[in-house]
Amino acid sequence: MSHTGPWVYVVDDDMSAREGVASLLRSSGLMAQTFASGEDFLAAPPPKPPCCLVLDVNLPGLNGLDLQRELAKSNVHLPIIFLTGHGDIPMTVRAVKAGAANFLTKPFDDEELLRAVRQCFASYEEERLGSLSDTASEYNFADIVGSSEALQKVLKQVAIVAPTDATVLLLGETGTGKELIARAIHNLSSRRDHGFVRVNCAAIPSGLLESELFGHEKGAFTGALMQKRGRFELADHGSLFLDEIGDIGLDLQPKLLRAVQEQEFERLGSAKTIQVDVRIIAATHQDLPAMIREGKFREDLFYRLNVFPIEIPPLRERRDDIPLLVNYFVSKLSRRMGKKITSVPRQAIDMLTNAEWPGNVRELQNFIERAVIVTRGEELCIPSAGLKIATPPPRVYCGSTFHEAERQAIIAALRAASGKVAGASGAAERLGLKRTTLQNKIRRLNISRADF
Repeated sequence: MSHTGPWVYVVDDDMSAREGVASLLRSSGLMAQTFASGEDFLAAPPPKPPCCLVLDVNLPGLNGLDLQRELAKSNVHLPIIFLTGHGDIPMTVRAVKAGAANFLTKPFDDEELLRAVRQCFASYEEERLGSLSDTASEYNFADIVGSSEALQKVLKQVAIVAPTDATVLLLGETGTGKELIARAIHNLSSRRDHGFVRVNCAAIPSGLLESELFGHEKGAFTGALMQKRGRFELADHGSLFLDEIGDIGLDLQPKLLRAVQEQEFERLGSAKTIQVDVRIIAATHQDLPAMIREGKFREDLFYRLNVFPIEIPPLRERRDDIPLLVNYFVSKLSRRMGKKITSVPRQAIDMLTNAEWPGNVRELQNFIERAVIVTRGEELCIPSAGLKIATPPPRVYCGSTFHEAERQAIIAALRAASGKVAGASGAAERLGLKRTTLQNKIRRLNISRADF
């Protein structure tokens, strides 16, 4: 069984019935694999979610209910949709009681089956998101959504460093969620009952940043009409998040180094030294070692900030999290806008998962907000404008003939388009071909659905 999912597995001893179901699923953009018996299904490698099983109850040998029990014994849990004749209702009722997701009586309506399959995938994603939310709540990872290996590695680092008072440097591209990670560190620390103070060093003019960080006395400069406490004072006994630390000018870096290292400073216009107890969390999207070589950032300040560096992965390295993020943002934003959006089409999930997101999670959130705004019904409407799909380069091997290279390029485009030939983001558009031309090439090169 291929696990590039989501997959629907069809088990039915009637060849025309199982191939008919598989054809229906594939025509709807789903991937399907068929088996003639329960024994054949058990002999294949166990499926991994997200997937579901469309299972005929009245199978010869190992019947549907027996297969369900065998899967449970093997600790294989997947939603099962039973297909049953009128005389098999008692058996199907027992199967549903044992945990089957649904059952349909033959002959069934095509849309009824597709709706049941979509509900299986929707339930899987809701359960997965709910489990993640429980974990996030337990560990105070508020609004951090994802279960990918790359993100879990970051959260493990957060759990290790948060209880300490060590200075943390968050590194990553713009829009990857560095502030959310900083808040998680604060929430997991002993300072959680005190302030989390944030300052964006890139958003404040350099002439005012010193006053913002350290405060000033009345009359310290023109316009200083009263005493002002800086962010270091406001964060006393709490955490100070210095976002975009790479944008601090060289003239201010020595004073910042002293404040970070000695936990003391003077307000502008004052000779009185102020002592604080502040946990520093800094972040940047810039290459600080390169800035050091260019003379734009102090090496000693870098080493003082780089006590515990954490690299935040870009969204392209955690594509498995995109479906979770999409559902999370849709739920959150639709509630905020007073809309009732209950589902996201599987084709939309696939498009969003394969899209390029140079702005990372922030760009994805903004796109979903736009989609929620334009949606009028209960199913999310994805605006295709501005959605750029990342097409993997075709695999061309040394010694390949031209026809083989052409075949591999078409297969790669079909795979990236989830089998869609025509229309926006279809394989024909990706390859710059007319639909009819591409269809002719597919026939000529003997490309089948199994190839992609």
